[in-house]
Amino acid sequence: MRLTAFTDISLRLVMRLAVARPDELLTTRTAAGMLAVPYTHAAKAVARLSELGVVSARRGRGGGLQLTEAGRGASVGSLVRGLEAEGDVVGCEDDPPCPLRAACRLRSALRQAQEAFYASLDTITVESLVGTPTGPVLLSLTAPADTTAPRTK
Repeated sequence: MRLTAFTDISLRLVMRLAVARPDELLTTRTAAGMLAVPYTHAAKAVARLSELGVVSARRGRGGGLQLTEAGRGASVGSLVRGLEAEGDVVGCEDDPPCPLRAACRLRSALRQAQEAFYASLDTITVESLVGTPTGPVLLSLTAPADTTAPRTK
């Protein structure tokens, strides 16, 4: 099974927020730079994580992103379930639909394998992901310098 890039970005964002100091409010743009992902992708991830109650996002001066208590204790399995698109691993009902769909045993086997994958992630919490050696690496990430600012001579 392969996770979408959206889920990958979302999990990396959650991990970075999990190691932030209580007074550290990252902007979406700063977090995107730290994680080397496009701002638009990070913004989409922040919106979904906010919907899931994992991230608190405040706009404006003094705003920023923070991981909620629910997010800190969330299992990776529950996050992946919430981030990945609903549906089967294979496209049995695509256009055109698979001619085997009425008598296929593969779909059920893949669904069981997918659930086993999620169940194995249910035992891992966000908090456990950011222990040593990962936490210090996450804290060392910096956003690239802004190259759009006008240069002075």
